[in-house]
Amino acid sequence: MLLVGLTGSIGMGKSKSAELFEAEGLPVYDADASVHALYEKGGAAVEPLSDCFPEAIKDGVVDRTILGQLVLNDSEMLKKLESIVHPLAGQMQREFLEAQEASGKRAVILDIPLLLEKNAEGLVDVVVVVSTTPEVQKKRVLERPGMTEEKFLSILNKQMPDAEKREKADFVVDSTISVADAHRQIRDIIDKLDGFPARALAVRKELMK
Repeated sequence: MLLVGLTGSIGMGKSKSAELFEAEGLPVYDADASVHALYEKGGAAVEPLSDCFPEAIKDGVVDRTILGQLVLNDSEMLKKLESIVHPLAGQMQREFLEAQEASGKRAVILDIPLLLEKNAEGLVDVVVVVSTTPEVQKKRVLERPGMTEEKFLSILNKQMPDAEKREKADFVVDSTISVADAHRQIRDIIDKLDGFPARALAVRKELMK
């Protein structure tokens, strides 16, 4: 089973690209959605986070806005958060891969925003980067509810420059023109996936620990 890592900086169109891959029949593991599930009532991250970030827990749910404010400019707190959440998210990812391999899927998409920032490209067989122009990126991000230019720049500064991501990619999806154009590019990528070798899932699971 081929693992395709899908990534891209904020506002590049990665989430829409993931939907388009899924529309073509490739299962998608959404790293952000998995973390959100960990934060919901009864989620595995709620109790451990309540010990370190008690002010971010509201009615048994992790308030992501408050949590984000607590770690936004505090690298030590961010490391503490990651030390709790990443192992839990990793387990969810392994369970997803096991289920998809058991069902006989030829390829799956791992939608991981910080794939390259975390030097995790070795976990996948193919890297797809979604990109657009800086102007379009900024416009998209600032249209999001609650987003400010200061917050946008803070997030952007934590991400690898887009040009560097493009250099590391096996494929680039340019989302600038339209969804239909991105969809065409994605179909072309899928047609070329058979040319890439896939490692055994057992090897991958060791790397993901």
